[in-house]
Amino acid sequence: MGTQASAKYDIVIVGGGMVGLLLACALGDSELKIALVERGAETPRLGEDYDPRVSAVTLASCAMFQAVGAWTGMQGRRISPLREMRVWEGRDEALPPGEPPTTANKNSIHFDSADIGEPCLGYIIENSVITAALLERVLQFTNIHYLAPADIADLSLAEREVGVTLADGRGLSARLLVGADGADSRVRQAAGIETRGFGFEQKGIVATVTTARPHQATAWQRFLPTGPVALLPLADAHTSSIVWSADTARADALLALDHRAFGDALQQAIENVLGELTSVSLRAAFPLSLAHAKAYVAPRVALVGDAAHVVHPLAGQGVNLGFLDAAALAEVLLDAISGRSRTAAPRRGKDVGAIHVLRRYERWRKGDNLAMLAITGGFKQLFGNTLSSLEALRRFGLAVADGITPVKRMIMRRASGLEGDLPKLARRQTV
Repeated sequence: MGTQASAKYDIVIVGGGMVGLLLACALGDSELKIALVERGAETPRLGEDYDPRVSAVTLASCAMFQAVGAWTGMQGRRISPLREMRVWEGRDEALPPGEPPTTANKNSIHFDSADIGEPCLGYIIENSVITAALLERVLQFTNIHYLAPADIADLSLAEREVGVTLADGRGLSARLLVGADGADSRVRQAAGIETRGFGFEQKGIVATVTTARPHQATAWQRFLPTGPVALLPLADAHTSSIVWSADTARADALLALDHRAFGDALQQAIENVLGELTSVSLRAAFPLSLAHAKAYVAPRVALVGDAAHVVHPLAGQGVNLGFLDAAALAEVLLDAISGRSRTAAPRRGKDVGAIHVLRRYERWRKGDNLAMLAITGGFKQLFGNTLSSLEALRRFGLAVADGITPVKRMIMRRASGLEGDLPKLARRQTV
C-alpha cells in the first residue's frame, strides 16, 4: 500500500497499555483530537484463568479510574481489596504452618488499613482487567481514534509537528507525540533522550497459586538474601498471585523445576503462611532493572510510565507512578488549552507541544519518580545484603517502623496515594 496523506491530530499517543489508555481517557471529551496507537491485539484476552500479571493499585489510582469512568468496568470483573500487608525478613527455619510471621519473627512489620481509617490500602487487579476496562472507555470517546494493531514504520520530529508513519502506509501528524511505549520506548529513542540505570541481575517470576488457607485480603512478603517473594490476594479467597524476585541463577533454577517442586520451594520460601499450595499455574519471568530518562520531555515529545522510569517491583509502585504521570500530563495539557496554566497565554488554543508547556509536567513528576527509584533501589540493596552491619540496620529499621504508629501511618498514607502533590484526577472526592 502506498503512503497516504497524513491524518492530523493534536496528540498522538504511542502505546496502548495501561498508562497510555489512562492518559487517553483523561483527555477524553476534550477539544483535543487524539490518536492512540497500539501494536498489540485490539482486545485483551480475559479468561477463566487468572492473568499472572497483576498490579497493586493504590487508592489514588482507583480515584483516577473512577474519574475517567473505568472503575465500574473493573469491579464487574475481578478485583481484590488489599486490607493488610505483612512483611518480614527471611530466616533459615520455617514457621509452623499457619503461624503469622509477626508473632514469631520480630524483624517484621504489619500494615493494616484500619490504622488509617480506610477499608483497604488498595486493590490487586489483573493487568488484563485494567486494560479491558480502560479500553472500553477509550472506545466511547468521540475525540479519540484508537488504532490497533498498528506497527510504526517511522517517527519524524520537526519544529512545528511530529509525523508518524504506520507499517500499512497510513500517516499521522500532531503537535505532540507521547511515548507510553514501555522501557524500550521508540519515542524516547527518536527524541534522542538518554537513560541512566542498571540491571539488578535478577528476574521476577510470576504465577498464580491456590492455598489451603484463605489469604485474608493480605499481602504476604518475605525478604530473602536472593530477593523478595510475595503472595498477593486475588478475588478468590484461596487464590494468590506470586511475585518472586530472585538472583538470575536462582530464578533460572526455580523456572527449571516442575510444578510440584516449584510449589514446594515456594511454600518453604514463604514460610507456610497460607498452608499447603494446592496448585501452581504456568510461570513467567522477566528481568528486573532500574532506569530513569535524563529528560521527560523534548520539543513536541513527552514520556510517561516505563518510557520515563523503571523501578524494582518490590514496592508495587511502578504502574502507579505511570498513572500519576498520565494524570499530571493530562492536567497540564488541559490547563494549557484552557488558559488556566501559569505557562499558558491568556487565550485558548495554546500549543500543547510547546516545550515550555511540557516543562511543567516534567518538573511536577520527575522529583517524585526519582525519589521512588532511590527508595526501591535502596531497599533491594538493603535486604539483599548479608553483611552483619546491614542485618542489624534492617532489624532496627523494621522494629522502629513497626513500633511507631505515626511512622506506619505516614508510610501507609503515602504508599496508598493519599498524600503528596497529586493531580486533580487522583484526588478522591470522598474518603
